[in-house]
Order: sequence, then structure tokens, then C-alpha cells
Amino acid sequence: MVAVNPALGRAPRRRSPGRRKLTWTAWGFATPFLILFLVFMAGPIVASLLMSFTDLTTRDLRTPFNVNLVGFENYVHLFEDPRFLRSMLNTGIFVVVGVPLTIVVALLVALALNTGITKFRTVFRVGYYAPVVTSIVAIAIVWRFILQPDGLLNGFLSWFGITGPNWLEDTTWALPSLILMAVWRNIGTLMVIFLAGLQGVPQEQHEAAMMDGAGAVKRFANVTIPALRPALLFAAVITGIGFLQFFEEPFVMTRGGPLDSTLSGAMYTFNQFGFGNYSFASAASYVLFLAIVVLSLVQFRLLREKP
Repeated sequence: MVAVNPALGRAPRRRSPGRRKLTWTAWGFATPFLILFLVFMAGPIVASLLMSFTDLTTRDLRTPFNVNLVGFENYVHLFEDPRFLRSMLNTGIFVVVGVPLTIVVALLVALALNTGITKFRTVFRVGYYAPVVTSIVAIAIVWRFILQPDGLLNGFLSWFGITGPNWLEDTTWALPSLILMAVWRNIGTLMVIFLAGLQGVPQEQHEAAMMDGAGAVKRFANVTIPALRPALLFAAVITGIGFLQFFEEPFVMTRGGPLDSTLSGAMYTFNQFGFGNYSFASAASYVLFLAIVVLSLVQFRLLREKP
């Protein structure tokens, strides 16, 4: 006979042997992933955070117990380093210019593919998405040909009597050139997202707006954009995170030059790690992480759906 708890007024629930077996089976399947996650993800993340508060360098690897805690000294030195400040300024320009430009261009392409282009629509979709899956090395070769002094872009400008600069070696034009390349490379991902969002916009709302006398611009502003708000938020967040971590473009194309005009925060961190300044590199990576968190919070604040 099962005893009844007078305080609860009902008999305590007991797990059946079959349910207990399913629970252990589930943990058995999840355990390999959890072990890999703890060893290769969570462990290094915690270790790098602790490392940022020490003075660990290459010479300390053989004597790790001689490492000293220095508190926030690495973070203070970061903001006293002109190269780090320049790298973060370059990263900020890259994000502030590149993210809105990528979103606008991708949205225009998605609108054209959704309504304007009827023939060979699949070919255009594949063409716009191809840069996303193309190797950065192949992209760098193509864009070097386009941007070199006697390249395709300057050849085009010469038709109008304009002498183009050496785009990747000019401190004024090097960063804008990388922004242009990054926009071209990333519009394919956002195009797919916006196409999915556009196909989910109820046609009845457009028809109702047309009956009220709304033109194409008003329908786009009052019907399409509000319906695309979740897609716009997702696109802004993932693009912002990616652009804050931009590394491949300057690493392959300019090596951070000329005169650090394309040095990014991620590349600065990579260089410090290569120099053996492990604690300094860890601190720089967490400054970049905080920048990603702040940007994402701002984007959620601005683009989230209104209650």
C-alpha cells in the first residue's frame, strides 16, 4: 500500500524503470558531446579569460607556476596602445559602413529576385550566393586583379579619363576596398534570408494597402519592412558579429597595411598571439567579445518587434 503525504494530499510519484532507462540512455548519447565541449570549448574559454589577468608569455610555458596575476593591467595597456586603438577604429568603420550597406544591397537583390526578375531566377540566385561558398584565396586573387593599379577597375575608370589609385596600397582607399569586397562576399547569405522573409509576407496586406491608395514606396515601408523585422534583426546580428571579427580580408589582401589602415581587432589579436604575448592577446579578444555583445544588444533594441 502506497503511503499518502498528508501535506500534499497525494501519493509521491515514482519513476518507472523504463523511464529511468530512457534517461540513462539519453545521458549516454549526450556524454561524448559534453566531454568534447568541456575539453575543447568551455575549458579553453575559461582558461583564456583567466589568462587575460596574468602576464603569461612564451617564456612562461615551461614554468607556468611562475606566472603572476596582474589584474586589469593588460586591459589598461591595450587602451594605451595606439595600434590597438587604430585596429578598433578600423573595425568600427568596417562595421558601421559595411553592415548597413550589406543589408541594403542584399534586400534590393532579394526584392528583385522575388518580384522583378522572372526569367533565369535560379541562375541569379546561385550567382549571388556563389561568393559565400568560394574560397577566400580565390576571391583575393580575383579582387587583386580588379584593384591593382593596371587592373579591371582602373581600366574601366580610364574610359572616362579618370586615373584610379593603387587601391590596396593607398591609406585612403585600402579600407573602403576591403569593405566593398566584404559586402560583395556576404550579400548572398542575407539575400537567402530576405527571400524567405519576403515569401512569408501576406499578399492580402499588399492588396489591402493598394485598395487604400498606397503606392509601391508606402507599401514597402508600411507592409514589407514591418513583416521583415525578424529577418532584418537576424541579418543585422549575424552580419555585425561577422564584420566585428573581420580577419581574412586584411590578412590575405593587405596584411593590415598600408600603415595599419586595414589592421582589424581580430588581426591585432592574432599578431599578439604570434608574438607570444598570450595574456595580452586574450585581453584583446575579450574586448572584442564585449564589443560584439554591446552591438548585438543595440541591434536587438532597435530592430526587435514592438509589443
